Amino acid sequence: MKTFVANHKLFSLYTMFVLSVIFVALAAPWLAPMDPYAGDMRNVFLPPSSEHWLGTDKLGRDMFSRLIYGTSTSLFMTICLVFLTAGLGAAIGIVSGYFGGRVETVLMRFADMMLSFPGVVLAIAIAGIMGGSILNTILALVAVSWAKYARLVRSLVIKLRSNDFIVAARVNGTKTFIILWRHIVPNVLPMVVITGAMDIGTMMMEIAGLSFLGFGAQPPTPEWGLMLNEGRQYIQTAPLMMVYPGVAIFIVVSIFNLWGDALRDVLDPRQT
Repeated sequence: MKTFVANHKLFSLYTMFVLSVIFVALAAPWLAPMDPYAGDMRNVFLPPSSEHWLGTDKLGRDMFSRLIYGTSTSLFMTICLVFLTAGLGAAIGIVSGYFGGRVETVLMRFADMMLSFPGVVLAIAIAGIMGGSILNTILALVAVSWAKYARLVRSLVIKLRSNDFIVAARVNGTKTFIILWRHIVPNVLPMVVITGAMDIGTMMMEIAGLSFLGFGAQPPTPEWGLMLNEGRQYIQTAPLMMVYPGVAIFIVVSIFNLWGDALRDVLDPRQT
């Protein structure tokens, strides 16, 4: 363990930051000093004080508590999105790359079609049709993001399927599912993990963007993009309403981007 930390100091440091963010998200009910949903119209737009560390918003809700709970909401949405996108894209890539033929043609032409559209614009259109909610935001972004993973995994599988150990497994009569599960998946998984880790920051930004536009989390949910939207109309009278969630997004996205780069260097040293 000490040797690993010594050899990968940056990765270890960024991992500590990531674990800190996860801790804040999981411990939000205990870290937040007040109920993030409880408002008091007598205490609207209060400046930072000993009672309200970051002040209050337009409904008198404690900004610090909402920011802490926003960590949980934003991180949960992002992790769900990355897992679903990477899982769906990898499954389609494995199937198309291993079986080839018409299956590959149909799946990859569909992937090309999805990649030809501007992703965020298409996600806004899908979320607008389905209606604004956390679930619909995740589904809309999965629908426009899986194609990148599918094409990446397909290219890896095409190289793998002609290797001697795959050919030997076929000759020995190994079932297709076993070949895919024991030989293909373990070899493509590291690249999928690296890509997913590097996409966490981007996905979080996209979720916040949709929520800012009104297609994501809905009031009174404490979510950073929604908090930016709520503070937008008060930017001149109460600019801190936008500053706090904006800084939170910047810090957390930066942490995950740096961690993703460091993880790539650990799992795939050839790219360093």
